[in-house]
Amino acid sequence: MTHTASPTTELSLSDFDFQLPPELIAQHPSAVRSASRLLDGRGPTPIDRVFHDLPTLLQAGDLLVFNDTQVVKARLLGHKPTGGQLELLVERVLPDLPGEPPHQVVAHLKVSKKPPVGTRLLMQGGFEAQLLGRWPDADGALFRLALSDEPHALMQAHGHVPLPPYITHADDAQDEARYQTIFARHPGAAAAPTAALHVDQGVLDALRDRGIETASVTLHVGAGTFQPVKTERIADHRMHSEWYAIPDETLAALTRCRERKGRVVAVGTTSVRTLESWARTGHTSGDTDIFITPGFKFQVVDVLITNFHLPKSTLLMLVSALVGLDTLHQLYRHAIAQRYRFFSYGDAMLIARQPQEPHHA
Repeated sequence: MTHTASPTTELSLSDFDFQLPPELIAQHPSAVRSASRLLDGRGPTPIDRVFHDLPTLLQAGDLLVFNDTQVVKARLLGHKPTGGQLELLVERVLPDLPGEPPHQVVAHLKVSKKPPVGTRLLMQGGFEAQLLGRWPDADGALFRLALSDEPHALMQAHGHVPLPPYITHADDAQDEARYQTIFARHPGAAAAPTAALHVDQGVLDALRDRGIETASVTLHVGAGTFQPVKTERIADHRMHSEWYAIPDETLAALTRCRERKGRVVAVGTTSVRTLESWARTGHTSGDTDIFITPGFKFQVVDVLITNFHLPKSTLLMLVSALVGLDTLHQLYRHAIAQRYRFFSYGDAMLIARQPQEPHHA
C-alpha cells in the first residue's frame, strides 16, 4: 500500500501544474558537469549561482547522501513474430527461482497490440524475450519476461541508454558517459539520479577539504519517475515501487552527523525517498512506494539538491512537501524567468526543509 500523508486530500493536480517554454527542456548536458547553474532557494530571495559553488554553501559537519545506482542500457528494441515493432524498458532484473524460467526481467512493453502470454519476442541482437504475464499481479502495468540469456549481459551488448521521453535525440556516446553519475556502482536503474549528474571530482574534493562528509545509498530509479500523476485527487495516485538499500557505513555516517548536529543533505529526490523510507519502516533494504506530498513529516532530510521537475509529477510534489507549495512556485517562476535549463540534463536547485516539528532518525 502506498504511504501518503493525509493532507493530500486537500490538494488537486492543478496545484502542481506550471507552463514551461519547450526550449527550456535541456536536450544535452552542460559541457562540464559542475558548470551547470544552481538556484539557491534557501532564503527569502532566490540567488543564482553555479553548481561548483556548492561546497561553499554548506557547513563543516554536514553529510551529503548520494544515490550510487548505475543506469543500465535498459531500452531493448525488437519485434513480434508477426512483424510489429516493439520496445522493452527493463525496470528490474528478477532473481532466478527454482521451477521458474531463468533470466526474468520486469519491463514496460511499448507495442501497438499486446501479444498473448507465451509469445516469444524477437529482439535486436538475436536474442528472445518470452512474455510470461503482467507484474506484480494480473492488473499490473508492467510485464514479466524471460530473456534467452543473462539480462545484464544482453542489455550491455544490445541495449540503449534509456533517455527520458522528453529528450528527442537518439542515445549516443555522450549520453552513455553523461547520463550516469561519476560514482555509479550498482547496476539496475532505468533512469539516472539526475541531481548527482552535476557532481564531479573537483566538487567532491572541495567538499572533503571543507569537512563535509559524503555517504551513499542505492535506489534503482524506475521509468515510473517520469510518469505524470493522472488522478485529480493526489491521494488517489498509485505510486510506483522501487528497490533501495542503505549500507551499514551510511547508517553510521547518519549517526555521526546527528551527534555533531550537522545537516543531512540529500542529493536528489531518490536519496530522500530512500532515507525517509528507512526512517518510517526501519528496513535498510526492500521495495518502497513512499509518496511524499505536502504534510509529510521529514525525519531525516534537512536540505535537498534537486533538478527542476515535470509538471504534475510526484517529484514536484516531494519538493513542495519540503519547502511548501507557494515557495515551490516562486522558485520555478524565477527559474523560468532566468532561463534555467529543466529536467534530467538541466540545472539544479538547493533548498532547505521548512520548519516543522522536531525530528529524529
